[in-house]
Amino acid sequence: MRKVLLLLLTVILAVPVFSQSGIRVAFRNLQFTAPVDLASPNDGTDRIFVVSQAGRIFVFPNDENVASSKTFLDISDRVIYSGEQGLLGIAFHPKYKTNGYFYVNYVANNPRRTVIARYQVSGSNPDSAVKASEQVVLTFTQPYTNHNGGQVAFGPDGYLYIATGDGGSGGDPQNNSQNRSNLLGKILRIDIDNPAGSLNYGIPADNPFAGNTQGFSQEIYAYGLRNPWRFSFDKVTGLLWCADVGQNKWEEINLIENGGNYGWRIMEGTECYNPSTGCNTTGLILPIHQYFHNSTGGYSVSGGFVYRGGTVPELTGKYIYADYVSKRVWALTYNGPGNVTNELLSANIGISIAAFGVDNSDELYLLDLSGGKIYRFAETVDVNTGGNSGDSFRERFYINQNYPNPFNPSTNISFGVLDEGEVTVKIVDLLGNEITVLENGFMRPGEYSRVWAADNFSSGVYFVQLTGVSAIDGKVYTSTKKIILNK
Repeated sequence: MRKVLLLLLTVILAVPVFSQSGIRVAFRNLQFTAPVDLASPNDGTDRIFVVSQAGRIFVFPNDENVASSKTFLDISDRVIYSGEQGLLGIAFHPKYKTNGYFYVNYVANNPRRTVIARYQVSGSNPDSAVKASEQVVLTFTQPYTNHNGGQVAFGPDGYLYIATGDGGSGGDPQNNSQNRSNLLGKILRIDIDNPAGSLNYGIPADNPFAGNTQGFSQEIYAYGLRNPWRFSFDKVTGLLWCADVGQNKWEEINLIENGGNYGWRIMEGTECYNPSTGCNTTGLILPIHQYFHNSTGGYSVSGGFVYRGGTVPELTGKYIYADYVSKRVWALTYNGPGNVTNELLSANIGISIAAFGVDNSDELYLLDLSGGKIYRFAETVDVNTGGNSGDSFRERFYINQNYPNPFNPSTNISFGVLDEGEVTVKIVDLLGNEITVLENGFMRPGEYSRVWAADNFSSGVYFVQLTGVSAIDGKVYTSTKKIILNK
């Protein structure tokens, strides 16, 4: 069937095409202030939760046509929203469906500190949390305003994992990351279901420093990290992936092991940092991948996920990550120690990706910190770039699937324009004959929609075809969707 469809599209477009995955706005009607995390609880509702660094969590149905979001929790009065500080992460309890618990990571003031807190959803409104239900699980002081880490996530073992930065400033002046008596520059692991003593959590028995008598913090799972932004578990292999933001030269991708020391501030990437030469690397775990600070690499890594969705099969099993500054996106394939392949998906995706998230179907989303929009990986489509395919990962002109589909007698057709240019949107039949033109003219960047009223047309399969000529690079971009009129 796919081969037949591709043949039909080739006839319709009358130009060479190739298979190309891309990204597009996921929820065209929604925009958030500084989105930094996205998650979906396993409660059967198929909802999306977005964390705003400013101190709010929003909730909405996982529907690309959703008109608005609701405020799930507002703790902006408890959060410092400045620079790298703010509300930074959310994790839903594995039994959220029955207990309604979720956990957040935020920075508070007086004194400046990281707070890991538990909240509970309202018993009468699933789209609202009870602000007064806060239970502070864990706090620790932040000596500076940057390098807060911020990720919280439940592992396949049911324990809560927490990423902490080295405390900030530059060069880890307090050597926190190598100091096992504090919680900075670490991945922590705690048991929130079995509190012990005066704590609101327990220490897993196999934590590397559980029960030690040397004064090491028992919450530590791994250490020697500078600013882990972000980490995620691969749901198939169970591997814990972590991106660590570098200092002067190197951005790192690490696989986190129980008890591992990842080198900072002794090393940055695979090079000595303090001291600059002749450092003792005994026992240190090196990154599985690193890239250099320059215009062809980047300057601030944003960790992602191993793709396990069904929309873009060519990305399955690959770790997708980005650089916030250079706006590059990569896919990393890991086949064991020393066997790593890194491929560039986009040289400049055009948005500042601060974080990634996944929904209940394991589809991957990208969060634009500055623009406030949520993007997703699009299905594999047929795109003609008129030139080098290396720049086409960002679909500059695209068609969304029409709604409803099948339809009778009319359907809404939405499309996106990321580069200004000449845009034509038309309906064609199976033979490529033009049926009607919905749009033909110069358009500015934005999300648009048109209605096709097909009262006078027969039932059957049609195609909606967009052609965009970019005023930025002069290339021709096309995108096509199959639509079904069913009278």
